[in-house]
Amino acid sequence: MTTYLVVVGLIFAVMIGGIAVDRLYARFARRNPELGPFRKNDGGCGCCAAKEACTDRESCSP
Repeated sequence: MTTYLVVVGLIFAVMIGGIAVDRLYARFARRNPELGPFRKNDGGCGCCAAKEACTDRESCSP
């Protein structure tokens, strides 16, 4: 039972850590706009302005 609780706690901690890193990244991107736009995890490539039209980096026009 102890092992189960430790594993559940570790999974929860990793999940919360991932959310915290994502929020820190978004806040950093807002405070430093000169470094480029915030890239969301929406499945687009994030390398150009036409995110909805891109399926991968190769289809992007530089």
